[in-house]
Amino acid sequence: MKKWFIACLLVATLTLLIACGGSNAGDSDADPAARAVEAYLTAKVSGDADAIRAGLCSEMESVLERELHTFETVSGAHLEDMACASDGADVVRCTGQIVALYGTEETTFPLGAYRVVEEDGVYRWCGEAE
Repeated sequence: MKKWFIACLLVATLTLLIACGGSNAGDSDADPAARAVEAYLTAKVSGDADAIRAGLCSEMESVLERELHTFETVSGAHLEDMACASDGADVVRCTGQIVALYGTEETTFPLGAYRVVEEDGVYRWCGEAE
């Protein structure tokens, strides 16, 4: 009986959070290109090979190995304050930075503008925008 009550309470709380905007469930629908870039950058920093491969556009497949190993020789690589938004049909602009530890020195890389393409109904990262 106690487990049932806790389960009902949990469901009610989650329903309330979603109804009041406590969930990001609708964000990806609002700007799928930006969410694709955020997912790609997150995968790249964490070294998630499957997500990198899935998020890379076909035009950039020749640089897959480089993308897979970008942060391999550093420690503590992470994203700080990342926020991305579409800026036209094929450009996503991001603020925030990548922070990584090279030896004992912390280095930051500001995020910038990235090209995206829609392939098979999915937006994919396609390099830096000029």
